[in-house]
Parts: sequence; C-alpha cells; structure tokens
Amino acid sequence: MIHVAGAGIFGLATAWALARRGARVRVFEARHIGAGASGGHVGALAPHAPENWNPKKALQLQSLLAAPDFWAEVEDVSGLPTGYGRTGRLQPVADPAMAERMTDRIAAAARNWPQDLGMSLTDCPDAPLVPDSPTGLWLQDRMTARLNPRAALAALAAAIRTRGGEIIEDRPAPDAAPTLWATGTPGLFDLNLALERRIGQGVKGQSLLLAHAAPDAPQVFADGLHVVPHADGTTAIGSTSENSYDHDRPDHQADALLARARALCPALREAPVLEVWAGLRPRARSRAPVLAPWPGRPGHLIANGGFKIGFGMAPLIADLAAQVLLDDRQDLPDLFALP
Repeated sequence: MIHVAGAGIFGLATAWALARRGARVRVFEARHIGAGASGGHVGALAPHAPENWNPKKALQLQSLLAAPDFWAEVEDVSGLPTGYGRTGRLQPVADPAMAERMTDRIAAAARNWPQDLGMSLTDCPDAPLVPDSPTGLWLQDRMTARLNPRAALAALAAAIRTRGGEIIEDRPAPDAAPTLWATGTPGLFDLNLALERRIGQGVKGQSLLLAHAAPDAPQVFADGLHVVPHADGTTAIGSTSENSYDHDRPDHQADALLARARALCPALREAPVLEVWAGLRPRARSRAPVLAPWPGRPGHLIANGGFKIGFGMAPLIADLAAQVLLDDRQDLPDLFALP
C-alpha cells in the first residue's frame, strides 16, 4: 500500500498514476479535496516564453504535451469532464517596441515548440473574447490550454476510486512509508522546520469566476492577468501574487483584479461575479516544483511547490513520482531537487 498525503493536484495526479499501474493507493487529505491552492478557478496551462530556452522550460513543455492524453484517460475512466482544451491564447501588443520583441519570440517558438503549436502576430483575431490592443496587433499561440481545476480534481478522484484506490478526507496521513507528501503550503512550512532552512513559502493568490460563456475562445493574457473561458460557460479571472498578507481570505485586491479584467476585455463588463476565491499557493525557493526524497526518511517522497504551474506540470510530476515509488527510479531531474 502506497500512501499519498494531500488531495490537491500533485497528490491526486500521482495517486492516479499509481492506480492506473495497478498499485494499491490510499490518499489522506487533512481537510477536503482541493482545499488548498488547487481549488481555485483559473486553470491556465500556459507555456513559459520560448526564448532563452532552458531545462525548466523543456520539462514544462514535455508535461504540457502529455496533458491531452493524460486528461483524456482520466475522463474516460471517471466518466466526468475535466474541462481540458487546447484553446490557445491572445496577448495584446502594447507598443511598437513590444511588437519588435515578439518577432524574436515567434522565432523561438518555431525552434522550440512543435511546428503546429507555434506563435504568430495578427491584426484580426478570430475570437469571441478579444482584449483591447493599443497597436491593433495581438500575439496568438496555439500551445496554451485550459483546465477547470475543480472539475479536474473531481474527475481524478473518481478515476482513482474506479481503479480501486481510496481517498480519505478529514484525516492527515500517518507517518508510514512509502508516502508521497503533496501537502502544499502547510507542507512547505513543515519542511522549513524539519530541515532547518527555507524550502519555500505560501504566496497568496485571489481569483474570480464570472458568468460569461465563451467556451471555445482562446484565453487572454496581459500584464500578468489571465482571463480563461471555461467549457462550462464560466470565465475565470486571475490572479494576484501577494508575498505579504494579513489573512488568506478575499479582499480589495480581488476588486482591483476584476476592474483590470473588465478594462482589458470590454465583453466582461456586464458579466456577474459568481465567486471570489483566495488561498495560499506553494512556491519553492528554487521557483521550480520540488520532487525529491525527504532527507533522512527512507520511503518518503516530496512533491510540492507547484505555485502557478502545478496543473501544467502534473502529468510529468505524477509520472516521475510513480516511477520513483514503483520502480525505484533515482535519476530525477536536478531542477526538482530540494532548494
């Protein structure tokens, strides 16, 4: 029996990777499925910028390319939608200097991404949700995808149970090996204490869900703001990144986020707000996800630090974690080492 601590995206994705290979798996969640950062709204599976290529970007690309098959199998086994779709992305070009920079970015995408998933500039985007652009130009890419976070977690949980796995909510994991520790921000705080150094921290994020239906529209990105139309007729807006905060609840910064989104996309100005979410997203000091053995605890593996790319990295992290736990793989990428 393999234990998984945490029913967020890393925990459930790994439990699924284990269960689909026939392993006996039991997930323990101290609160409820998606109680932490994985329970938000946004679900933007966006690639890193293709210029200045490096191992981190290459590994993220590998995971994003694995996502269609990963989520299709989850949907097939669970019978539930995940909201996955490679719908692309539009970014307004703010000024002529940015347009010049985009030429290099488009060339880098042609070098480093699959040829059919590249970037281009357009002056007439064919999309129902188009952000205002000062130059009348937009950068579009065909790599970016979206996922409905809560639907994806529900489908993963159902798939795990269908394959015989257990998920126990309202109970922390016992201290027994083998265990995958995917406990998000609380887990990073535990590691800071246990290892007597700063492994990571929680960064507050806030997002909103609007009643605006554009299910096939590309998502929009500008100045750190994501506007993500979902398949269920909602549109997510996110998110803030707050290193300093007094609480983990929604506040005035969510109002500012909404104002920015409505200024960027006039089509959203009358869309009702369905929900505002806030939570602490786990960010490792290395700024990359952590997938590494827990020092001094044989049989204990850490998967944490997904921050803004947890859902995008989940197919790769889950596959590698399953290889460690089932095949005793030792050669994990250095990028995922504990900082």
